[in-house]
Amino acid sequence: MRTIPAVRQLTFTTTKPTELIDITQQVKDLVAEIGTGNAALIYVPHTTAAVTINEKIDPVLVEDLEDALTRLAGDPVHFRHDDKDGPNGTSHLRSTLVGPQQIVPIGPDGLALGTYQAIFFCEFDGPRDRRVYVTTLQ
Repeated sequence: MRTIPAVRQLTFTTTKPTELIDITQQVKDLVAEIGTGNAALIYVPHTTAAVTINEKIDPVLVEDLEDALTRLAGDPVHFRHDDKDGPNGTSHLRSTLVGPQQIVPIGPDGLALGTYQAIFFCEFDGPRDRRVYVTTLQ
């Protein structure tokens, strides 16, 4: 019989239209709570948000990433899509560019992230109530 690992959930409310939030410690805690696995899957079940891994040392880098995504996909006027909260086609494009999931190997000491790496939740259509699912893979 196959054992299915537990799925854990992070919930929080974002505070800005666009922001990158370091969720590394929360993910580490959930992986430790699950207790088994060779890799962690971090998944965002939203079409206007994403998850990425990048440098955590310099906070200006996070601002630079937010600015770059705004420059790449910053004008909602050019999108035909509109929802109840207004035009958010750019948010959908940004989440598509960054992606809804990351996989991180689990080593003897937990998540095998590089020295400068952190896991960031990427909000592109906030502020909103958000979820992130974390599970382990065998």
